[in-house]
Amino acid sequence: MTEFTEVPVVRLGKRSDEEIADDFRVAYGTTGFGYIVDHGIDQSLIQAVFEASWQFHALPLAEKQAIAVDTTHRGYIAINTSTDVNSSLADVTKPNQSASFMMMREDASVDPNIYLSGPNRWPELPQFRETLETYFEVMSGLGRRLMRIALLACGATDFSILSAFDEPTIWLRLLHYPPQPKASPDDLFGSAPHTDFGCLTLLAQDQVGGLQVQTPAGNWVDVPTKPDAFVVNVGDMLHRMSNGQLMSTPHRVINRSGRERYSVPFFFDPHVNTIVQPLPGTGHPRYNPLIFGNFLRSELEAAYEAHKPGKN
Repeated sequence: MTEFTEVPVVRLGKRSDEEIADDFRVAYGTTGFGYIVDHGIDQSLIQAVFEASWQFHALPLAEKQAIAVDTTHRGYIAINTSTDVNSSLADVTKPNQSASFMMMREDASVDPNIYLSGPNRWPELPQFRETLETYFEVMSGLGRRLMRIALLACGATDFSILSAFDEPTIWLRLLHYPPQPKASPDDLFGSAPHTDFGCLTLLAQDQVGGLQVQTPAGNWVDVPTKPDAFVVNVGDMLHRMSNGQLMSTPHRVINRSGRERYSVPFFFDPHVNTIVQPLPGTGHPRYNPLIFGNFLRSELEAAYEAHKPGKN
């Protein structure tokens, strides 16, 4: 990585994936974050998802708790129920100051052989499910295109790993950050410093701000909203697949704006049974293989109350 003061822009549009890969390599080989523009996702759909989020978070607490997140990681995640205790970036002792609704792939039932499989837990809100499922589908298409571009960017010579995204692990999260008091302690975060543990995160955020990315020198750079752009970052699994060429960069959220903050991250990851390792063509392997689902289990059990051993 190199020191940076702002997040670069990567334009998609009608350019070829090979041409885009050159820009992707520069952006994600130096900062690990980028604004993706000309992405083809209708702005009215993004707005509809934010409206669904506002409606959900405005529900009475009892209605949200009725679909509280379970061991399949679907449903309502209340404030003060997740803590990034595995973070090597800060001494995190206080839970994240955010609440969220979590949607994953819709499975008919829980398969004991597939970690985190199961049906979603839906609130009783008009058009809520339909809006999120539509967004889920179009963002999955964008995620697949970006994964191919990422493999081109890191010089992979075997693209068979893309089959792991035929039945991907997908997380659509409707996040709400209440305003933190301006005098709140330095170690109280909306989202504590962390790296994302999957492949790609595609974030839509409102105008409030609060997202910051850490530079190699340890400085924190603001990532404000850019019109018609997603903030996209690389996670730990894509960092491994690229043999360290694409950066999984630390980031955090601190909301001292005095206003409510809403954001919608879409996490696009391989099937949980995927073996993650450096891809052919990326150089001598620097990382040992791991099974994505095993890694996920350790992360979720450490961070979320609903996943603590012994929970139903």
